[in-house]
Amino acid sequence: MADTEKADVVAEPAKPAAKPAVDATKYVGTPAVGTSKAAAAAGVSGTASSTEIDRHRRRFTWALVTGFLAAWFLAFFRFFLPRVLFEPNTVFKIGFPSDYALGIDEKWLQQYRIWVDRTPDRLFVIYARCTHLGCTPDWKPAENKFKCPCHGSGYDSEGINFEGPAPRPMDRARIELAPDGQIVVNTAILYQWPKGQPSHFNDSGAYLPG
Repeated sequence: MADTEKADVVAEPAKPAAKPAVDATKYVGTPAVGTSKAAAAAGVSGTASSTEIDRHRRRFTWALVTGFLAAWFLAFFRFFLPRVLFEPNTVFKIGFPSDYALGIDEKWLQQYRIWVDRTPDRLFVIYARCTHLGCTPDWKPAENKFKCPCHGSGYDSEGINFEGPAPRPMDRARIELAPDGQIVVNTAILYQWPKGQPSHFNDSGAYLPG
């Protein structure tokens, strides 16, 4: 009887161990596209990127505003500055009389627009401006004359007009000797020979003797 009861008892299979609860809010790896976790992760990254872009935009905008204000300020400041034309001095020294031989010397033409002219009895300075329309004539040594390239006016070696539309001789600048013996030229004072009137080329200051 005891054996029979043991035979009737059937051993029940062992139950599997309970699995630990899974946190439904915890993901491992990259969340799947379309899930709320993926959207949250993208939101964090997008916010950081957007902030950096906004910062660069603000810097660029301020740089433009600052540049505009600086340019405007400089233009405003320049408006009140005096407009000064820088011209060469009208009074200057050109060396000693012994530095010049007979004839035309062109060494000061580019700097002061003058020719130094020495004749057997005097030394004078011709202001290199055509009396027609103000062009600068050319000295032609081979022809012993000045020739204006603008309208063809011609002057002899002393600046006296003899051809073309020039109405009178070229002007002569004031000259005198400085205490050190050098020639001082003043192109602010010019001696003229107006058409049909007496010449001023023999006035004191228009030449140096010998």
